Amino acid sequence: MASDQHKIRERVKQLLEKPGNGNCADCGAADPEWASYTLGVFMCLSCSGLHKNIAQISKVKSVLLDPWSSSEVEFMESVGNNAAKAKYEKIVPAFYYTPTHKDCTLLREQWIRAKYERKEFQCVKRQEPYSAGYREGFLWKRGRDNGQFLSRKFILSEREGVLKYFNKHDAREPKAILKINTVNATFQPTKIGVNNGLQITYLKDNSTRNIFIYQEDGKEMVDWFNAIRAARYHYLEVAFPGASKSELLQKLTRNYIKEGYMEKTGPKHTEGFKKRWFTMDDRRLMYFKDPLDAYARGEVFIGSRENSYTVLPGLPPNIQGYHWQFGITIVTPDRKFLCACETEEDQKDWIAAFQTVINRPMQPQEYAVEAYFKHKP
Repeated sequence: MASDQHKIRERVKQLLEKPGNGNCADCGAADPEWASYTLGVFMCLSCSGLHKNIAQISKVKSVLLDPWSSSEVEFMESVGNNAAKAKYEKIVPAFYYTPTHKDCTLLREQWIRAKYERKEFQCVKRQEPYSAGYREGFLWKRGRDNGQFLSRKFILSEREGVLKYFNKHDAREPKAILKINTVNATFQPTKIGVNNGLQITYLKDNSTRNIFIYQEDGKEMVDWFNAIRAARYHYLEVAFPGASKSELLQKLTRNYIKEGYMEKTGPKHTEGFKKRWFTMDDRRLMYFKDPLDAYARGEVFIGSRENSYTVLPGLPPNIQGYHWQFGITIVTPDRKFLCACETEEDQKDWIAAFQTVINRPMQPQEYAVEAYFKHKP
């Protein structure tokens, strides 16, 4: 009996060698060691935990540790990740965000539910919540001054090219209008302190403004996120008619290159260093007194090496007033920005983040942004 089970397990392990089965069917992580023997897919440990939330559809086992029956193995042989992908991801819209193993639990769980439970990518009508070009509803928005979350009505209109929200449910005029061409959205559950927390940024007078929202219903929140991506996609198709689909998809939404605390001093380099929350958003380095502030205290444009931007470890000699020992000097054509990190690891990570931006040649439209920063009052 034991030898039979050994043979069966070897058959299951051999299935992992087949094309498509060497990566998690849901997040793409390498070397999956779990499987859904009712769906016929192999997955990573993390996604197997999310499949347990749809136990009526998906029943999971460890490839290496659990006993398998011959009929279960035969079913796995008959399906596999590639065949399941062809069925469950038949019509995924181009703009729809397909999560990776690096993404938050909410995005990965809703992707799994959308595929197997709601079967959204087998029927276009099921995609209306995020593909209709218009969406409205109530979301909890964090107050700018008191930090309390209050219910606010939000409307997303592709036709108008805006996302807007209203402070009162019966208000005629919106409290704020966010133009789709500058909007970004990124899930930040840890930073915001709520599971389904989404950070939305937009430009107001070319300065970054943050709003923080959430909804208890995970599906609602991910539908809003993908509706924003859809609106951005259709705007960019018109704005950049010569761009390829892959170029447009890179511009829909973006996660920050890096965030965290550093100390900084002022332009004269004589002021005491102050602890600030820094966010590297594409070529904008912003700093905030608090991570959940609506507006940055300052923004710095980080250009490319060809345009005389560099980053150096350490601080210039004779600089005083810092508490953290691991300095960073950011050199721009106009001045030097001095920061200090708490640990050597933080310093290395920040320098690596700056290098990725500095080593990337500037795009034509980025020169206009740089010019604005140079002439900013």
